Amino acid sequence: MSSPTPSSSTSPCGTVAQLLIDYLKAEGVDKIFGIPGGAAVWLMNELKKQSKQIDYVICRHESGAAYIADGYARVKRNLGVVLTTSGPGATNALTGAMNAQASNSPVLVITGEVPEAYYGKGYLQEGTDAKLDVHNIYLNALASSALISSPLNFQTLFQQALRNALSLPRQAVHISLPNDIAGTCVPNYPASVKPITYRPMSAASTDAKAVDTALHDLVHAKRPLIFLGNGARDALAEPQRLTAFTEFVDRFGMAVMTTPDAKGIFPEGDALSLRNYGICGCAWPSLYMHPTDKSQQFDALMVLGSSLGELSTTVTASALYSPSLEPTEHFIQVDLNPAVIGRDFPITQGLVAEIGATLDLMCEKAHHLKPDEAKVKARKEIIKQIKHSNAPWADPAGRDSEAAPVHPAAMMRVVDELVHEGHVFIDAGNCVGWSLNNMVVNPPVRYHSALAMGPMGFAVGAVIGGKMAAPDLPSVGIVGDGAFMMHGAEISTAAQNRVGAIWIVLDDNDLAMVSQGMAQLLPPAKQWDDYYKLGQPDLAKFAEGLGARAVTIAHDQGTAAFREALKHALEDAHKHQRPNVIVARINTQVAPPYGWPKLTPADCCTPPSGKSA
Repeated sequence: MSSPTPSSSTSPCGTVAQLLIDYLKAEGVDKIFGIPGGAAVWLMNELKKQSKQIDYVICRHESGAAYIADGYARVKRNLGVVLTTSGPGATNALTGAMNAQASNSPVLVITGEVPEAYYGKGYLQEGTDAKLDVHNIYLNALASSALISSPLNFQTLFQQALRNALSLPRQAVHISLPNDIAGTCVPNYPASVKPITYRPMSAASTDAKAVDTALHDLVHAKRPLIFLGNGARDALAEPQRLTAFTEFVDRFGMAVMTTPDAKGIFPEGDALSLRNYGICGCAWPSLYMHPTDKSQQFDALMVLGSSLGELSTTVTASALYSPSLEPTEHFIQVDLNPAVIGRDFPITQGLVAEIGATLDLMCEKAHHLKPDEAKVKARKEIIKQIKHSNAPWADPAGRDSEAAPVHPAAMMRVVDELVHEGHVFIDAGNCVGWSLNNMVVNPPVRYHSALAMGPMGFAVGAVIGGKMAAPDLPSVGIVGDGAFMMHGAEISTAAQNRVGAIWIVLDDNDLAMVSQGMAQLLPPAKQWDDYYKLGQPDLAKFAEGLGARAVTIAHDQGTAAFREALKHALEDAHKHQRPNVIVARINTQVAPPYGWPKLTPADCCTPPSGKSA
């Protein structure tokens, strides 16, 4: 690993690397995740000097580092930072960074770059000056990307990155820093760095007149409904605001549901909660929206912080972007991003506003309004009857099962029983369907998924970052065996840093969401048996070899064995500060309620209208 001596090596002034660390400390960053390399030596050297203030957590893969930073940012509700070298280090981190962007997580990716003096000369792991233009790759994936070309523009570009990441909505950003620039002296090095001088500390803005209109439509509706998306997560994480919102919906008898990604941001045990709508959602929302008596269909919908994408609006995979979400009268969509308002559904009112400010103003104005007590009482009785007469789950018997092999729905029930606080991270694949349909999430438990991008391996890493951000709370990842093998090496990162994260691995020796989906889409089902098998690895031994305490729930063990294993894992992770892994050999004959259609060759060549092209 070679690198030129920085021009500031004998200068008393501060370098770009030093100032970058000053900015991160000012933003409250105490951990950086990544893998070191030659294109970042001056940052690495500065981090070593300041290791008591910022811990550089060395991960096992750059994608894993980005997932860990994402989990850390979600739980800490602050900036997550990734530091990698140039070339392959930078591209490896890209998937995790894209996922953070899609999930509105404030993640900063800093990638080293070869010294500018060697641009175009075939320097090891070169990027920006060669075919691999890392800056533009990130620019096309994240909120922003900047190449620092001089100590003179560092502050301007780095401050802009922090503004983009930490303003609302939160976003992922990238900085490419050539190695020689990192070690160069900064002219007029600032005496101090204060975030208040370069970025807004809040974005509490809304439109009072528009809120008046929306509130009027809601409170005068016969059957109103509020739909919360992931964009409302930060707003409702404030206990005082959540209390005020809960009192508002109770006073006016308004039903509340969430998107899959927002599951649990409104208490799912609340009398007015219809839980989550969309893919593998609860049965209750559709029953409330479309009762047998068509004259009683819901007539007002307020969407807060959802782009209304595919998984949020698709109750069954055979009917994407279902028009059943459209009310008979008022369709109100509130979002900070005007590009998504009215994009997928026709609206009657669009409001570009911050969700927290909108909720505050709406709750305040509602104090001066008198509810129609008869309507409120009738709506509450309707919701009560729906819940009394209809199970929320697709398979109640499966959720209640104590049989062997353990049923994944029953595992979700056990997680509900034993995890009463902390954070649960859900990976891509069938664990999404099982958890959405069978978990009941109430604060202070927080449910985190990544369904906008849906990468395998997100929760495998994010559960570590979540535990690092809140070491006194449980941090549980629910993952499939395929995803676990992609990024399970990060268990070693957890073990080295004494992080008591817990992984629950749904082990079916298969990429089951794919094989089960293909069996439904393109029968006969038998042709897909064994096609995506994974070689029956011993995942408990794998985890033990990386430093975890690991147990396997065998095929002849049922829910009681899983319950006991999770109870011990929660105790051990807390007491000994070490990673715990539960590998559950699950019932492979069951599947989440995706509602796959059956495809035929004609489906591939017939336009949606049914007419030939």
